[in-house]
Order: sequence, then structure tokens, then C-alpha cells
Amino acid sequence: MYAMTLTAIGQRLEAVQRPDPTPGPGEVLLAVQACAVCRTDLHVVDGELPDVPTPIVPGHEIVGRVLCCGSGVSLPVGMRLGVPWLGWTCGICECCRTGQENLCDAARFTGYQRDGGYADRVLADARYCFPLPEAYTDAEAAPLLCAGLIGYRSLRLAGPGRRLGLYGFGAAAHIVIQLAHHENREVYAFTRPGDAAAQAFARSLGAAWTGDSDRPPPHPLDAAILFAPIGELVPRALAAVRKGGTVVCGGIHMSDIPRFPYTLLWGERVVRSVANLTRADAREFLALAPKIPIRTETRCFPLDQANAALDALRRGDLTGAAVLVPPDADSAP
Repeated sequence: MYAMTLTAIGQRLEAVQRPDPTPGPGEVLLAVQACAVCRTDLHVVDGELPDVPTPIVPGHEIVGRVLCCGSGVSLPVGMRLGVPWLGWTCGICECCRTGQENLCDAARFTGYQRDGGYADRVLADARYCFPLPEAYTDAEAAPLLCAGLIGYRSLRLAGPGRRLGLYGFGAAAHIVIQLAHHENREVYAFTRPGDAAAQAFARSLGAAWTGDSDRPPPHPLDAAILFAPIGELVPRALAAVRKGGTVVCGGIHMSDIPRFPYTLLWGERVVRSVANLTRADAREFLALAPKIPIRTETRCFPLDQANAALDALRRGDLTGAAVLVPPDADSAP
């Protein structure tokens, strides 16, 4: 197999060839067809998440086709599956037993503790693989597996308010705005100051207002979701939501939240995080996406240009999501 591999924290990914892995009990080996690029991949590469093992293959928005299965798994060869960020849980702790498997202390994550999809082969726990809607091509489906799933969970936790603010308008926000419009909400899109391209992209998807993240919206918000991993946005979002409003931090990593006056929180405003996803999230969202229908904006890169795709994401040069495509993806069964 061929994989773009992180061999040292903070370094460029390296192309590595190694023997194809063999699926163990409960696992499936997939031929990767596409893997979207997520900001969490930058957090892994830069060592902003704790205890990143090296070498590791990043990538957790994977579309693949079944090559073979380990014991206890019976899936047809060629079946198309999606592999998300949450890649394994213990199944026996209290969180797992009460529908909060996303909070399992023993959880392992794709592209972080388990090798991910910046490769032409990937091993996955069959419990955390999901059939994908046929309405989407491989590249179109890939962003649904994190930008879509985390965006969906963030929107659910934001509550039913009509006016919704989105801070950071990238891969996740461009899916969430479509979900929000399906629910007859108004969306207010906040971008890095002066990012005219992102604001134009948000307006093209129906944003009621766009502006710099250091500006207040024209009306108080019912809720806000932060996709930009910038702690100083939390007080700004609190100032933008009404009493009783909710601020959802949608990323797995964020810079420190600065000190802010209690008056911003007072009035029963809520700040909460989103931690990973559950299989229920995946089943619900993947069933809903083609009905709306959700459309994903993608820019494809050959797998060996993974570093270029990460650079584009870091610079903010993307609208929608970057997607890596292995050279032989179309030849997989």
C-alpha cells in the first residue's frame, strides 16, 4: 500500500510504501476512493492534539470499497463505505452503554490513533463504517463524514433558534447552512477579517448576512456555532447571542479562551463543546443529506499532493473541502 505518512510532528508528510494490512477480528480492509482534508488533520500534523503517535497516516473522512474482511464481519467485496473520525470504542463503559459513545475514554480516532485515509488502503472497525447515499460521487461524499457529521451534531446542540451565526465559513459551515435553510433558519456568516471570497461563498449559499468575525451581527442571534479554532471568538459570540442563547464550539481543538466579563454569560447563555460523533448521528445525517439535498463543494488533489492540500487549508485558500484521491481509486472493485 501507499500512504502519505506523518513521521515526525510538525514535518511534511512523506510518501511511504508498506505491505497491505490484514484485517483482524471485527475489521474490514478498504480500497480508499477519496479522503477529505479536515482542519483536525492540521491539528494532528502540528502536534496540537496530545500524544500523537508517529508514524501515523492522517485522514478521517474516508470513502472506500471493501477488499476483504476479518473474522466476525460479512460484507460484500466492493461495497462502498464511509469511515469517520470516531474509529473505535470499548462498547462496555457507561458512556458506550448510555448512547454517549462519543465520550468513551478508551475511544480511538481515525487518522489520530488509527491509520487514516491519506492512503490507498485503510483498515477500519466494521462497527464504525457506514453505507453512503448513492446520490454522491466518492469525492462529494467524503466531506459528509466529518464536516457534515460534526456540523449536524453542532446544529442539533445549538437548539432550534431561528437566527444562527456561523464563525468560520469552510467545509463544515457550507454544509450546516444547507441544513439550517432546510429548517427555515436565517444564517449569519462570520469570516476572518477581509475574507471577501469566503463571504461571497456564504452569500452564494443564502447567508442572510456576512461580515468579519470582529463585527457584531445586525440582529441578536439565537445561537452561534464556532468552527474556527480561535478562543477569542467565544466572548464575541456570547456578545452576539441573545439571553438564553447558545454558543457551540464545534472543533476538537481551540486556542485558549480569553478572560471575559460575567455579564457576557449572564442571562442563561450557554457555552458548550461538541465532542466527536455517534453512530446515531451518522445514520441520521447520511439518511437526511440526499433528501435535502446537501451539496458539497470540493476541490480534488492527487493523494501525493496531500501537503499542498494541507497548505491550502492552512492559508484559507479553499471554499468547501479539499479531497485527496488515490491514483488507482477508479480501478478498485
